[in-house]
Amino acid sequence: METVMELCCTRLAALLVVPLVTTACIGAELDEESEALLAEAESAIESNNGYLPNALSLNALSLNALSLNALSLNALSLNALSLNALSAIKNPGANGTASREVLRYVVSCALRPDQMFSFSWTDSAGVVRQEVYRGDLGYAHWWPTTPLGTAYSDNTYVQSQITACLAARMNWYGISVSISLRNNEMTSTPAERAAYPVREGAFWGNLFATTEAPFLRACYSSDPGSIARARQVQRDCAAGHLVDPVNGTTVQQCGSMVIVGSCESVCNGSDSTSGFYRGCLKNPSVSPWERWDQVMTTFLTPAPSP
Repeated sequence: METVMELCCTRLAALLVVPLVTTACIGAELDEESEALLAEAESAIESNNGYLPNALSLNALSLNALSLNALSLNALSLNALSLNALSAIKNPGANGTASREVLRYVVSCALRPDQMFSFSWTDSAGVVRQEVYRGDLGYAHWWPTTPLGTAYSDNTYVQSQITACLAARMNWYGISVSISLRNNEMTSTPAERAAYPVREGAFWGNLFATTEAPFLRACYSSDPGSIARARQVQRDCAAGHLVDPVNGTTVQQCGSMVIVGSCESVCNGSDSTSGFYRGCLKNPSVSPWERWDQVMTTFLTPAPSP
């Protein structure tokens, strides 16, 4: 599966640019406005996975926006969501904006391109807004009918793949950045590897866990020029955000994401073809042995030739 993601801030609806064959509506019926939005989809290898300022950045994945571990206890359909989840995504305030953005990305990572999640909410001016979120990667295409976890058990593999997908798409600035995502389930073509040769870092965790505390971690690549290129294109979540870019004396992490150091110090090698890290330490500060295999590695375009 070749996947090139682009963060952009120009759309008001999720329009993943992939072949549209059939669509299965999950939740509310689509109105004419939603049908018109979906008609804009076209065939391509790139997808627009962010369209609001600060989309999935800083504290967007904090459990204060939309409790993802609670969300996993229910089927991902409008009729099955808990009252708390429904209240969160229909909130007309800032928390509602963050919750809807998180849900939009969750749907993108979890469902297939032929699946969608739709609902309406009312803004502070009394205007009814229609949301249509379409799937992309399909890590949990069965989620609309089956919970992702229970209060007593986790589907750790799938939960962790979705978490890594979400984390890799975070951006401190909420601006348009084209990246290549790779891991054990997302291979890459020679053309993609040639276009995106700069390995930025890796992301992993489980924000949907019901049997342990949710967590999110990141590491940065020690490849020559990697950190400089990431900051040049304003991708700060792997290496950390420089509060004082001139002196570089203070580094901040993206929200709840804990940066644990260089990937070379915490990960167990990389794939010989696609270059993604095969696995990293779950929590280096606790154990130097416990590894985590559901890791997403991000790659960037090279710096322009002088």
